Amino acid sequence: MNDAEEDLPSAPPEPGEVGLVEPHDFVCPQPFRFESGQTLPGFTLRYETYGHLNAAHDNAVLICHALSGDHHCAGIHALTDPKPGWWNNFIGPGKAVDTNHFFVVCANVLGGCQGSSGPSSPNPHTGRPFGLAFPFVTIRDMVRAHKLLCDHLGVSSLYAVVGGSMGGMQVLQWGIEYPTFVRRMIPLATTARESAQAIAFNEVGRQAIMQDPEWHHGDYPKGGGPRVGLAIARMMAHITYLSDESMDLKFGRRKTAGVATPPGAATPSSRKPSAADAGSTTPASGTSAAYTFDVQFEVESYLRHQAESFINRFDANSYLYITRALDHFDLTAAHGSLEQAFAGVEAATLSVAFTSDWLFPSAQNREIVLALLRAGKRASYAELSTNLGHDSFLLESEELYSLVRGFLTR
Repeated sequence: MNDAEEDLPSAPPEPGEVGLVEPHDFVCPQPFRFESGQTLPGFTLRYETYGHLNAAHDNAVLICHALSGDHHCAGIHALTDPKPGWWNNFIGPGKAVDTNHFFVVCANVLGGCQGSSGPSSPNPHTGRPFGLAFPFVTIRDMVRAHKLLCDHLGVSSLYAVVGGSMGGMQVLQWGIEYPTFVRRMIPLATTARESAQAIAFNEVGRQAIMQDPEWHHGDYPKGGGPRVGLAIARMMAHITYLSDESMDLKFGRRKTAGVATPPGAATPSSRKPSAADAGSTTPASGTSAAYTFDVQFEVESYLRHQAESFINRFDANSYLYITRALDHFDLTAAHGSLEQAFAGVEAATLSVAFTSDWLFPSAQNREIVLALLRAGKRASYAELSTNLGHDSFLLESEELYSLVRGFLTR
């Protein structure tokens, strides 16, 4: 029994909060060679940690984020923060990933735009953002870069690697790439390779960005670029993260306030136009809002809000790079079969799927576990009944918390 297992409680304490946290930068000075054959003389990864590394340096839990996520998965950066990290409900004292007992690490991926090296980083040769001169990134590249971070932090082995969606892909790659370093894998709502439909959604998003006149083949200033295209890409992608039932329950066909008034009585919207409003029209005086292309339904307003918040924090070129990394992730093609891909895996695995996830359906998650079992590995599968769609792994779920807590403490 290792130190981490000796410290684990028999019953979870009352959940608490991580509290104030701050990001750190790992600057790797050594050259990094990408799968594409391209190289960087060095790179930076922005990361956060919660909890403490034990004496054996083997109680670390690595959190892998999804496409639009980042290193800030728990706690707050300031008392004035409007909301905590994206998985704050999951990570903290007494929570499913208990920071009283685990040293939790989360880093923004290579190719990202939240402090890690990516297309928006300055190119030392030009002083301008790399843009499309940045090397193409794969899921394996992301994992290899994060392994260097773990080495830098003094982690001797990972107690567990946990992630959903793109994060789940990284989890699987960790088990394959570093079998003796990883002891537990928890891939959630993920796949061993994207379907044609998932690739198609990514391509529509990329085309929305690249057809925006402000994209300029990836050469645009910080704060500028194809904001309209990125907004459209985000709106379309966000729909795939939800489900028909969840959208109907949350919004139905409810109209916005201006449209609910009788024809002829509506007044022009006072909301400030945003990049997501491109193509909208404001009704002429005395004209009903129902006869324009401005926001009429609550679901439209929600999507535009999601788009606006996204384009203010995410880089369009990073979106191109990361979605392409998702498309190229194919464990079957890389190893000949899933069974061969998992042949060297030593970690125990818990895979969790969600019934309403139509982006990476339950069958794709189940396929991962069946291949692990056929390869003679320790693996278990859980399918949770939800109506929240692909994003179910991010939302409040006592069932998920119980599964993960039990898997980590057994």
